[in-house]
Amino acid sequence: MKNKKHFLFLVLAGLLCLSSVQAQISYGTYDPTKKCVVDANGECIPNTILSAVPFLRIVPDARSGALGDAGLAISPDANAMHFNAAKLAFAEQDFEVSATYTPWLKNLGLNDVYLAYLSGYNKLDDLQAVGYSLRFFSLGEIDFRDEDGNPSGNGKPREFEISGAYSRKLGDRLSGGVSAKYIYSNLASGQQVGGIDIKTAHAFAADISVYHKSKVKMGNYDSQLTFGLSVSNLGSKVSYSESVDKDFIPANFGLGSALDINFDEYNSMTFTIDINKLLLPTPDTTNVKFDGSSINAAIASWLDAPGGITEELRELYFSTGVEYWYDKQFAVRAGYFYENPLKGDRQFLTVGVGLKYNVYGMNLSYLVPTNNRRNPLDNTLRFSLLFDFTSQK
Repeated sequence: MKNKKHFLFLVLAGLLCLSSVQAQISYGTYDPTKKCVVDANGECIPNTILSAVPFLRIVPDARSGALGDAGLAISPDANAMHFNAAKLAFAEQDFEVSATYTPWLKNLGLNDVYLAYLSGYNKLDDLQAVGYSLRFFSLGEIDFRDEDGNPSGNGKPREFEISGAYSRKLGDRLSGGVSAKYIYSNLASGQQVGGIDIKTAHAFAADISVYHKSKVKMGNYDSQLTFGLSVSNLGSKVSYSESVDKDFIPANFGLGSALDINFDEYNSMTFTIDINKLLLPTPDTTNVKFDGSSINAAIASWLDAPGGITEELRELYFSTGVEYWYDKQFAVRAGYFYENPLKGDRQFLTVGVGLKYNVYGMNLSYLVPTNNRRNPLDNTLRFSLLFDFTSQK
């Protein structure tokens, strides 16, 4: 366990060096023929986009966790707060609450590292809804050491996000939503990295989202086609030191669609796909840090990759999933997540089940890696509990 704690400390030190110290990293040279950054041997190397407080992009609920992390356009529930708050105006319940527990780095035997997520909403009337959520990320208890390996105390790194949202129907088929959030990140307050005092980071951010639904016919079956769009975590930069250099939080653009097919009174199926892109500067070959606001960075992020449009397309990551419901009480889910090997290389399959009885519901999901890139959720079971306190309309 001691070695595992030291491993986690190295991870924290790396994050702090990223945010507090201008890391001297060579990104290689851009090769216009291969449309990528190459090393001294001419081989393409990763040019991954990094940010502070990456816990904000961890999918927090087990339903979407079983759908390859897709959730922008699937039917609304309390966990819409993470993906697309605009969906809440079309929720079928008047009041719903969800609680999710996600073990983190379970394969390393760490039992005190986890993500907890509590979210809910209230319908104000048939046109309006408000949502709220609390995300808490615990990194366990760490034995800190200085650059020479000497003990320098211990601590309990932790991060959290508090969010509130308002959603309103803009028509029979369209709704919009806005969210505001406060972000707190205490990784190693009171410690030093590279001679720099570490402090707690704070940030404020907002989400803007829209949701559209329409009835369609798939053969003889009544179906529904939905679209969701969200720009999330657009806000202030953060710093873990007194340095004037600040880092971006993980602003993201997401576009998703879902097709719900009702075969009969008891059987239905949903097919969904999400496409996401971080609205952050792409590292360049000169290691020059982008100096601008979050808005400017979000706009520039569509055109700043050294490899041009080819590299910009590599920065898209995809989530797709399928969900089958029987009698609206039992669900089976599967999904797949893909990220380009030069942009993070996260690739995995997901599976899960859902149960609903009366006002109670439970979702389980399990992640199966499909490449050699280790994922903190490898072979991990996570679960969500949902409580519907009103009868279905």
